[in-house]
Amino acid sequence: MNCAICKTRKPKRYCPGVPGEICSVCCGVGREETVDCPLDCDYLREAHIHEKPPEFDRAAVPNQDIIIEEPWLEQNQHLLILFGSAVMDGAMKSPSVTDYDVREALESLIRTYRTLESGLYYEALPTNPYALEIHETVQARVADLRRRESAATGLATTIRDSMVLRAFVFLQRLEYTYNNNRKRSRAFLDFLRRFHVPLPGEEEDAPALEPDEPRIIL
Repeated sequence: MNCAICKTRKPKRYCPGVPGEICSVCCGVGREETVDCPLDCDYLREAHIHEKPPEFDRAAVPNQDIIIEEPWLEQNQHLLILFGSAVMDGAMKSPSVTDYDVREALESLIRTYRTLESGLYYEALPTNPYALEIHETVQARVADLRRRESAATGLATTIRDSMVLRAFVFLQRLEYTYNNNRKRSRAFLDFLRRFHVPLPGEEEDAPALEPDEPRIIL
């Protein structure tokens, strides 16, 4: 039996993205390019751990005018984790979602909260259905957090629009950092997976974080 892709070399591993037995060369070359690798593939996760992030022009990352300092990150790490988890929840509703869909969703969320900062409200919804699913899932998480906080304290929410905006901008910068520039990159989603916090009611089914795994995204 030969590799299901090149039809020449001997297969070394099963590829759920083909699906079929493939060689290690085709796995490395086709990964997230010609092969639509599912996020639960052990070989994909291993590759994400060891691959060197590509160089990118930091000046080309949008929303440079929004300043995010380390003290703010330390004070709001819970929001970053919860919003990042909401991004993951929205993305996992379709196995075809890539980091680029997440990028589009984050940009639409940022545009929406920029209008709120100006005193207006305009929901900048993406036309991409995958990005739209993520956008709406994250917005629902924001509303749920605010509702729960108000119900617990009896006061107005302390989660201001400016805080939400900065959290989305920070997640956007992480996406640009972790995206490996492959056509079907899921490296950023794999990164978010390690910090995932389940929605209320899903805690029992959620995998626990490893004891030595970091809990802050910086």
